[in-house]
Amino acid sequence: MTVADLLAARRDDPRPGLVHATDGRRWTWAAVVAESARRARWLAARAAPGRPAHVGVLLDNDPETVFLLGGAALSGAVVVALNPARSPDEIQADAERADCDLVVASARHAARLASRARPPVVLLDDHVAALPEDGPDTAVPVTDTTLLMLIFTSGTSGDPRAVRVTHRKVEVPGAVLADRLLTPDDVVYCPMPLFHSGAIMAALAPALAAGACLVIRPRFSASGLLRDVRAHGCTYLHYVGKALSYALATEPTPDDAANPLRVAFGNEAAPAEQDAFARRFGCHVIDAYGSSETAISFAPGPDTPRGSLGRLTPGVAILNADGEPCPPAAFDAHGRLTNAADAVGELVARDHGLFDGYYRDDAPDRLRDGAFHSGDLAYRDADGHVYFAGRAADRLRVDGENLAPVPIERALAGLPGVRRLAVYGVPDQASGDQVMVALVTDAFDPDAFAAHLRGRRDLAPVAMPRYVRITAELPMTASGKVLGRVLAAERWHTADPVWWRPGRDLAYRRMTPEDRAALAAGFARRGRSSLLEGNR
Repeated sequence: MTVADLLAARRDDPRPGLVHATDGRRWTWAAVVAESARRARWLAARAAPGRPAHVGVLLDNDPETVFLLGGAALSGAVVVALNPARSPDEIQADAERADCDLVVASARHAARLASRARPPVVLLDDHVAALPEDGPDTAVPVTDTTLLMLIFTSGTSGDPRAVRVTHRKVEVPGAVLADRLLTPDDVVYCPMPLFHSGAIMAALAPALAAGACLVIRPRFSASGLLRDVRAHGCTYLHYVGKALSYALATEPTPDDAANPLRVAFGNEAAPAEQDAFARRFGCHVIDAYGSSETAISFAPGPDTPRGSLGRLTPGVAILNADGEPCPPAAFDAHGRLTNAADAVGELVARDHGLFDGYYRDDAPDRLRDGAFHSGDLAYRDADGHVYFAGRAADRLRVDGENLAPVPIERALAGLPGVRRLAVYGVPDQASGDQVMVALVTDAFDPDAFAAHLRGRRDLAPVAMPRYVRITAELPMTASGKVLGRVLAAERWHTADPVWWRPGRDLAYRRMTPEDRAALAAGFARRGRSSLLEGNR
């Protein structure tokens, strides 16, 4: 099966297919397929000799992303999902690396790339106005391994890599989730960005496979979530990371559970917040594990213990630094992990699953000796249930974005008076990580530091450090490499002065014992205290 096959099944479907939550525009599935065919003709006309067209998409969630993806499925073209959260320089580099022939962008995002001529940027409205109304069918033969999309992720070296998203990489999870969780009468709510694999594979794909209606929102809104769910009759929610946390932070009302939502499916929500969301909004929460590569995936079943990702699957192992399988975890009477040093290791897959490689990268550091190394840490209990234990010290995930420390270190390298520095990840109270930097310097001016960050065009907002540690020296190996794992394990519990910014503003203040106590309480409330115990 291919995505083109899924579209063919919806060609004459008169039921609701796509709804824009904020402006009310709507299409039947038959209309979605017709719009996709228009894009297929437009994409076919832009194919180069011997190569399909590569079209970058720089949009908040918009119906055009759905139509272009459908057009690519029918024409053999490739949609390149560009991330607006990255800096202009990073977006430009991503588009060039993915061989984009042009970029379709909203006016807001296009303004950020105004000075850049390659590849050419076409405004969304101008692009739609230039589409052909009708013409001959441009459908071409595709297979399940035909390239459909490129979705960017960050590698451990700091260089972004485009994951090859083939038809099977979209169709298979779509069919599995549709069979397990959806019927044609369901309504899928997608407030998560379509430039990430999660929304493509866990919202759009299952809606298309099931013939369920897909409701998209340009950007996630915690205050608007319940209003949208009720207004559009949404029964299925796709979320990532802190989305549940943000929703729970809104003012509760006695009738919050009076809504049509049956299931929330996503990843990276804290166990306590999964339970709280399920109770408050009257639905079932399924928190799974996966990545853009989809070489490894887990989904909890009915017998899965609280906090577990699911059972260890064939072909996937948890390995220590020597490449040997880690022993099962041991727990004390209070459920605390007692052998973390031995039991926690990296998730590694011998069978690459749906991972079809990286674009223009034949030997990535994630693929070694025929195995896929996820960079994610985990442990298993005696029954084979897997528990996420964080990420390797050289990888971070902030607000749903994969980051690597090297680009951030490069951006901070020009700080006056700084002799050495190291960037690393520390756990976030709700989900994922936060950026911390250790500076070897004689003096630290928080205002000057914030001003330097504001002036960095090559530094995305999510990459701005949350914590700043001022130290006399960095822990080093004998070969002169910084021991980031040691810094990450110490976090803000150090005799060195630590500065931090509690809110969104770039305003740093000295951390106090009261601040540390409040942070610990926040982790405890969310069921994430284990991330503060021992090494990450």
